[in-house]
Amino acid sequence: MTILQILVTYREAFLSGLIVTMKLVGIVWILGILFGITVGILADRFPALVGYPAFAITFLLSGIPFLVLLFWAHFPLQSLLNVVIDPFITASWVLTLVNTFTVSEIVKNVLRDFPEQYVIAAKVCGLSSTTTLLHIKFPITFRQLLPPLLTSQVNILQATLFASLISVNELFRMAQSINAVVYQPVAIYSALALFFLAICLPLNGLALWLKARYSRNLSER
Repeated sequence: MTILQILVTYREAFLSGLIVTMKLVGIVWILGILFGITVGILADRFPALVGYPAFAITFLLSGIPFLVLLFWAHFPLQSLLNVVIDPFITASWVLTLVNTFTVSEIVKNVLRDFPEQYVIAAKVCGLSSTTTLLHIKFPITFRQLLPPLLTSQVNILQATLFASLISVNELFRMAQSINAVVYQPVAIYSALALFFLAICLPLNGLALWLKARYSRNLSER
């Protein structure tokens, strides 16, 4: 069977897996970005209270392979708590945890590197704090933040594949199930690779373009 024939024959299974994948990544992107921006802003404003603990958690998470963290949350943790949680929920919250602290570190670094001379110049020109925030700090910070943020979200999308290992019926798991029936690994996994290329390459390309177009050393050093 060709890739096209497999896609047509098993379109319902592929579509089902795609829907689960998009639901999972949608939840993780929305919650992770919202929580991450919040934690990043608080970490920049309150280093001792939020910044150092957030950095410690980020550093700790960076030393634990995501797959180990996912399996620990799915098996030992639930056994210790004597609960059974749907694998989709487990994967969502573990991915959101990782995404939150990844985004918070990006936000904190961008805010930390913001050149204060722009704010001083705005004060000299008589601009109010609100005007300075809306028309100077926010646009510059957003431009600096967007490229690494896009790249991190592509990594999160790719990490959703690991959810299949705790029985989440996302796209990769459905591809494995179809392959167990027809045993056409080259065609099936090529189709899966094309799907991720179609999504990830444009996002990575956009991140590179935005970085080249808008990001620079604002400190003028």
